[in-house]
This record gives sequence, structure tokens and C-alpha cells, in this order.
Amino acid sequence: MMFSFLKRNTLPSASSIRQKIEPLAAGVFVIEDVKISANGQAIVVLQPLIQNDGVEAQRQKIEDVVAGLKGVKKAMVILTGQKQPSPSTPPKQKPSSDIAGLPPVIIAVASGKGGVGKSTVAVNLAIALSQMGKKVGILDADIYGPSLPRLLGVQDKKSEQGEDGQLQPIEAHGLKAMSMGFLVNEETAMIWRGPMVQSALLQMLRDVNWTGLDILVIDMPPGTGDIHLTLAQRVPLSGGVVVSTPQDIALIDARKGLEMFKKVAVPILGIVENMSYYCCTACGHREDIFGHGGAKAEADKIGVPFLGEIPLHTLIRSMSDAGTPVTLSATESDQAKAFKMIAERVLSGLSVTQKTAPTIRMEE
Repeated sequence: MMFSFLKRNTLPSASSIRQKIEPLAAGVFVIEDVKISANGQAIVVLQPLIQNDGVEAQRQKIEDVVAGLKGVKKAMVILTGQKQPSPSTPPKQKPSSDIAGLPPVIIAVASGKGGVGKSTVAVNLAIALSQMGKKVGILDADIYGPSLPRLLGVQDKKSEQGEDGQLQPIEAHGLKAMSMGFLVNEETAMIWRGPMVQSALLQMLRDVNWTGLDILVIDMPPGTGDIHLTLAQRVPLSGGVVVSTPQDIALIDARKGLEMFKKVAVPILGIVENMSYYCCTACGHREDIFGHGGAKAEADKIGVPFLGEIPLHTLIRSMSDAGTPVTLSATESDQAKAFKMIAERVLSGLSVTQKTAPTIRMEE
């Protein structure tokens, strides 16, 4: 399959302009909107994240870069404000995405580091939301290490193009799913640089048939890198969920994930403490292997919701390995009930209305 990012056009697209200026904007601006007209007029709208004398110089540098792109006749970079929002100010809603056909609610599940069970939480959260009557899709945004196909038990299936040219998501356990694992063999190593990874991710959003869904859950890769920035700037995320384990070393990285969502103005739905404790299946003795309560204490400290605790239990592991997540295969278990409670709290957090930001309209 040929990805659309291999094609070249004389006039730069809005996405290619974003990609070009993202390194210059990182840490200084949120890219709110990019428009390019048929006659080559480019407008970029930026929201400053800091307030100092270097902001205007960086704005000018970005404007010069855009103006220098092939096909651009005139470039204008506009700042929406000069103040960083105070913690008490509700985060500004992102402009409507230029990617058509996305569900109205998009939830990003992230972690500051790998190995905390983020993908397991994302899959069980998606199934729990589906069991609550929502039509749910799930996107595996980890291009280098996709795990969604195996977690859903559909690792042998491949996505196909429909008559309209769109990729068809794989249906499993009531979910519509898409992953790089449905496009390449499981053993294939994706040895790609950042721009190729970003383009592949955007195609899985733009060129996949996500119609008819209420919610899209995005299983983010670990860390706070290119993929996270691309999603935050290109997709109108409704909220973020951060997964951590209780120990201090994991919480240090979880704080980075929370800070990332804050900087790109994505509402934080809350923190999940995974592997919170272990209960012996033989005698019922409880052991806090990784400590306990660290995620809740961190949530209280920074003023974000604590969504709940998930125990370290062999049932969760075995059902995940079998491709039948615990929320589906053991619905009455304590483990499944924990995931369902988290899903209820996520829906409650989503009920908070957000103000829509203005978009730029251009006349030829």
C-alpha cells in the first residue's frame, strides 16, 4: 500500500506547513490553525505558551519559513494572545480539525513511560464504554510497537480498502479498530524517522472509515514525542487519560504526560493507577508490590481527577494475552468492575462543556 505522504504537490498542504513549523513552535506556541488558499496565501494562527521578548522573534522566524516554502506567495502568522492561561482559566478549545469524519469525542490514553499497562487500560476502557451503549473505535498510535491486534485477538487480520478508497477498520468485540499491525506483518520492524511516522498516523486518522462512532479512544505511544505533539495540534482531543503505576519512578514520567496535556490545552480527564496492588488468589493476602496510592496523591496534589485503581492480577494478563480482555471475558469480576468504574468517571468528565475557538475563513 502506498501512503499518501509520498505524493508531491506544487502548492504546499496545510499539513505540510504544520510539519515544517512544528519544531520552531514546540514549547513556544500551540499551532491553532493553518490555512492555504488556492492562490498561495498562507495563514498560521498561533497561541503563545510563554510571555517574553523572544516570542515575537520566533513568530517572525516562523513567518519567514512559511513564506519561503515553494508555492507560497504570501505568509501571515497571527498570535491569538500574549498571556499564558492561568491554572484557574479553562483550557481553550482547539479549532475544528481539518481531518474530516472523526467522531465527536476523542480520548487520548497516555503514559510518561512504557511498561505501565497503558494499552491494556485503553482497550478495556474502550470495551467498557461500548458496554455502556456507546459506539466506540480504538486507534493504536504506537507505530513502532503496535499491540492492539493481539490484545483484541485479531492479529491475523489485515485492513482493506473500501470502494471509496478508505481503509476499513477491523471490527472486534464491538469495537472498530485500526493499527499499523493491520497493515504490516507482526514481525516487521518500522524503521522510520519522525516525519514518516507522523504521516502514517495522520493517514490512519484521515483515510480510515471512522463514521458512525460516538467515541474514538487513541492508545498513545509512551513518552511525550512527535506523535503526541502531532495529535494534540491536528486532532480536537476531548480529553486525556494518564496511566501510571504507584512507584515514584513511574510517577515522575506520569507528571510529564500531565504537563504535556496542559501545555497543548487538552483537558485532563484524570489519572489511572494500574498494578495498584496484588491479592493472592489462594489466601487473599494483599501486597503493595509497587507501593500504593502514589497516583491518587499526585492527582490530589495537582488538582486533577483520580479515576481509579486497577489491581495486578493474573486474570487481566491471561485474558489480554488470549485476545479477550477482562471487561469482555469476565464481566462480573472485580477487575472488570474496576475498568467499568473508570469508564463511568471518564464519561462524567466528558460531560463538561467546552468553549469552541474561532476558525479562520479565507476568501479567494
